[in-house]
Amino acid sequence: MKVIKGLVVMGIAAAVLAGCGSNNDKAANTSASPAAEQTDAVTTASIVNQADPFIAAVSDKGNWIIAILNDLTIDKEVTVSGEFHDKGKAENAIYRKLALYSQDENHNITASYTLTVPKMTVQSENFKIQGGTLKGDVYVEAKGFTLDKTATIDGNLYFKSADLQSTAVLDGKVTGATEVKE
Repeated sequence: MKVIKGLVVMGIAAAVLAGCGSNNDKAANTSASPAAEQTDAVTTASIVNQADPFIAAVSDKGNWIIAILNDLTIDKEVTVSGEFHDKGKAENAIYRKLALYSQDENHNITASYTLTVPKMTVQSENFKIQGGTLKGDVYVEAKGFTLDKTATIDGNLYFKSADLQSTAVLDGKVTGATEVKE
């Protein structure tokens, strides 16, 4: 039974990671084949379902993409830090992504998850939250924050300055306030 469960989890993880590449229009174009991109995504992403590995994955020593495959509650503040590049390649645009969903082979979201934190501070440039719900307050201290149309912040969204807020793309839903709070 453990072997079957392990294979199912590996299959879901592969499906999520195969399609977690950036749809970021700002990202640099690459001439790599789809197979090479898929392999790169698998080798440079973090799939985490526990608090401590999640905190490590979003740190400056973590990865460019972080995915969860079920609801996750973290009882302490989380900081997203460090500079990362799309698909983990230095020649690509600065970009970081939090994937709160699973998807099929056609990149359709098949399940959405909730990440619950008391506070998330974003210090990574061009950080994107996609799919699912982040339950808690988000404090943005870096330019280029994106809340994808498939994501929700169930809490407040604060920007350290009006300049940072002006670089944000907020296509998703915020249930609380969205404002500058120094």
